[in-house]
Amino acid sequence: MTQLLFQTDSYFKEFDATILEINSEEKAIVLDRTVFYPGGGGQPNDIGTILIENATLPVTRVKTQQGKVWHWIDGPLPSVGLKVNGRIDWDRRYKLMRTHTALHVLCGVVWRDYGALVTGGNMEPLRGRMDFEFETLQKELVKEIEEKINFEIQQSREVRIKILPREEAFKIPDLIRTKINLLPEHIKQVRTVEIVGLDLQADGGTHVTNTNEVGYVRMVDYKSKGQINKRIYIELDE
Repeated sequence: MTQLLFQTDSYFKEFDATILEINSEEKAIVLDRTVFYPGGGGQPNDIGTILIENATLPVTRVKTQQGKVWHWIDGPLPSVGLKVNGRIDWDRRYKLMRTHTALHVLCGVVWRDYGALVTGGNMEPLRGRMDFEFETLQKELVKEIEEKINFEIQQSREVRIKILPREEAFKIPDLIRTKINLLPEHIKQVRTVEIVGLDLQADGGTHVTNTNEVGYVRMVDYKSKGQINKRIYIELDE
């Protein structure tokens, strides 16, 4: 199992670790600990570099498989047991943190004021989209939602992370905001992300610690993806 350092502190930029396993065909390694986010919940995986015996190797892909976080590297394969130093592409990661938190603010406003569940979502640095169970979505409503989410961001709301036992977490009302509960039964620890006073939901991704770090959010487009499925696109300022 790989220790996921990003789960408790999204601001880690680098780390020291030990190589536990190697896949020579895939050119991938497993580390005992990592700050590289392996992707999930609509957030893409981190990229960056790993320093191994004075060679700096690009990390091109990261993925979790059976509790192990695999890091795909571009360069010669090292040996099991070697000590390494990893560094994420911090500029990209921080933009994703801001974007992910912005999508949670959007989700919180839409749930609080319109009672719409999330049916899907995705993001890249400084832009993302989220799908909701809206029967109708018009320009005036989109503008109203944009004003509301920027108001909430300006309130400088604290963002809190907790890891709870599954039974305790599922006692929280409306913890799962997606139409389908995507948390497998084997997951016994549930990570929650709370935007204090606005939103609380299960989530495994990385976030800023205060909404004032998000900046201004623009609703740049919206589309109908079905009878009760509407998509909202957002962008953030640099």
